Amino acid sequence: MAKRDFYEVLGVSKDASADAIKKGYRSKAKELHPDRNADKPDAEAQFKEANEAYNVLKDADKKAAYDRFGHAAFDGGMAGGARAGGYGGAQGQGQGQGDFASAFSDVFEDLFGDFMGGQRGRPGGGRNQASRGSDLRYNLAISLEEAYSGLTKQITVPSSVACGSCDGTGSEAGAEPTGCPTCSGMGKVRAQQGFFTVERTCPTCAGMGQIVKNPCRTCGGAGRQEKDRTLSVNIPAGVETGTRIRLSGEGEAGMRGGPAGDLYIFVEVADHALFKRDGMDLFCRVPVSMASAALGGEIEVPTIDGGRARVRVPEGSQSGRQMRLRGKGMPALRGPGVGEMYIELMVETPVNLTGDQRELLKSFEDSCKKTNNPNASGFFDKVKNFWGTIKE
Repeated sequence: MAKRDFYEVLGVSKDASADAIKKGYRSKAKELHPDRNADKPDAEAQFKEANEAYNVLKDADKKAAYDRFGHAAFDGGMAGGARAGGYGGAQGQGQGQGDFASAFSDVFEDLFGDFMGGQRGRPGGGRNQASRGSDLRYNLAISLEEAYSGLTKQITVPSSVACGSCDGTGSEAGAEPTGCPTCSGMGKVRAQQGFFTVERTCPTCAGMGQIVKNPCRTCGGAGRQEKDRTLSVNIPAGVETGTRIRLSGEGEAGMRGGPAGDLYIFVEVADHALFKRDGMDLFCRVPVSMASAALGGEIEVPTIDGGRARVRVPEGSQSGRQMRLRGKGMPALRGPGVGEMYIELMVETPVNLTGDQRELLKSFEDSCKKTNNPNASGFFDKVKNFWGTIKE
């Protein structure tokens, strides 16, 4: 089958400029890429045809030969002079493979560059010559009382700060960095591996696109130094374990004058000896004597604000009974509102009894009726019925 005209394949005119040819190729490559045309069996052949056409027309010498001799310039039928120019034989095949790989890399970046965050055609390979500093994390432990009231905390953060000797440029005496000779300022180098061209970060400039010929003696050309910093952090009232506070620009300094990262404060509220927290509510277990629980009365309990509250214990209270104190819990982190405080009674059985106390308790036990211990009486009645059912 006769080959189609290369200009026709790319959909451009014979007097098209290099940019127009490149634009036409990219358009065809996107349209015909096999990954986008799984249902079209001839798409792969057309895709290869477009690559072959572009491989010739993008090169000025090859294009001139094609315009003069057509496909015959590359099918081995021309005189040795044309072939000596690199259009035929082993040399031409090797060059064609490299050109095709480069062309494929171009369209690959067009297809997927936006997704991968690539930006071509600028120094540093789309990278900022001054890179942003890393974000830092600081774990801050506070007490429950501090979480209740809020506070301002002084913290010391080990971090990198901009070098004062070179103002963060990395160059001695403030000299400007120069373009990297290895990657020509692109920040990345290309290596051909068979069919594909693989891009890697430039090992000379670490992707910066620039090098410092006369590095700063203080920071070694990094543009930053290790130094502890003391910061004042405002902790709002109502914070919980896991609350994250972001301090913009307080992270690690950027490389060679780049912007600083952010500092994230992760709050951890320590366990309390008296109170347990559940969101905005607080729970406090209060032991009461057996007599106080039986007779009722008042007890004094602590509150998280450091105050005291008097609570009435109803007569005949059992362990686990809860009483609520409104507005004595934790404040809301965002917006108005305060939680509740719940008092949970824990009836304590007396221990280390004297002989007289034992006699008194024995006498009291003998005088008790079923109505004095309704839960126990009801339980053992059920036990008797259960045992009776088993025996039958």
